[in-house]
Amino acid sequence: MSAPGAQDDERHHGQHRDWWAQLYDPHAPDTGRTRARDTLDERYRSVSRTLTDTSAPKPAPAEWAGALPVADPGALGELVPDTALEGTRFGRAALRAASVRGEAARRAGELRSDALLAARFGAGEDALLLVAVAAGARSGPGGHRAAREACHSIGAAVGRSHARLVDDIRSARNSALQPGLHRLVDRTFGRLRAQAAALGLEPEQYSADLRCLLLPADPGCRTRVFFGAGGGGFLRLRDGVWQDVEPVATMSPAPEGSSVLGHDPAAGAAAVRDGFTPAEPPEPARTEPFRFRSCLAHPGDVLLMCSPGLAEPLRAEPPFVDRLAARWAAPGGEPPGLAAYLADLQYDVEGHEGDRTAVAVWEG
Repeated sequence: MSAPGAQDDERHHGQHRDWWAQLYDPHAPDTGRTRARDTLDERYRSVSRTLTDTSAPKPAPAEWAGALPVADPGALGELVPDTALEGTRFGRAALRAASVRGEAARRAGELRSDALLAARFGAGEDALLLVAVAAGARSGPGGHRAAREACHSIGAAVGRSHARLVDDIRSARNSALQPGLHRLVDRTFGRLRAQAAALGLEPEQYSADLRCLLLPADPGCRTRVFFGAGGGGFLRLRDGVWQDVEPVATMSPAPEGSSVLGHDPAAGAAAVRDGFTPAEPPEPARTEPFRFRSCLAHPGDVLLMCSPGLAEPLRAEPPFVDRLAARWAAPGGEPPGLAAYLADLQYDVEGHEGDRTAVAVWEG
């Protein structure tokens, strides 16, 4: 014998099934105002309107974290992903790199104007890793394009000369490295100025801040070479304390009429072939302030190279750098995974909503 409540439930469900059966029964009499018979679709829409409470408030549309940039169907190659991530172990070092679109650009539906390039040239202990970070000018329409062009230009030149660069880094020949890399940077910015003229833009409207780091794969070589031009930051975390190791900018171009890899005249032809000097005399255009530093890494060091969008909040907000030190300098700890590294870089600092690009190297 079933309980009274169960009988009520059975009766209710039976009536519910009978009601839906009548709705879809093609032989059931039509109760509408007209004599024409309704189709099944018309009956369903009628019931749906009856059961729907039109006076109830409609849910608000979902809010999205940002807007995708407007795409040109004829230039889809111009699109830049919101975020780029790289991670690897190289020689004694572990590398993490990320480039993230800032909140201001997300709200405006604009492209990320920072660019990131990580490229390995060569193999074995003779390989060389280049990591380049560029921040495109936001005063013109092609900042994202200028940043990518700067990274690709410097990457191509370093790649053509990687064997010589590795040899110079191993031998600590800074007198050859500094002017040679200066020449490469000058040529990169010369290309940007030429492209600005072709587009009818002022040079500052099609330009970029460029920062580069060279790491040899040879585990016996602890030398790390930093170079570039423009804004950004270069810091070192040692023994739990951040050190600003940003080199002083110099304006002097590489000596004309001599090998940019040193003063050996016999190296001139090879330098031209490898891309260190132009085959034709360089144009007398102004050079960008150049920064260069060669340093020895200690086990446990963390090197951080970043674009202006991250350097500015790091300098303005001490809790930010303290937080990174606490998370990245654990004794004997492993470098963070890519997701954790990305989250660390996205620490919210009021008033700093630009793109953030950073390369961190954990020395083993």
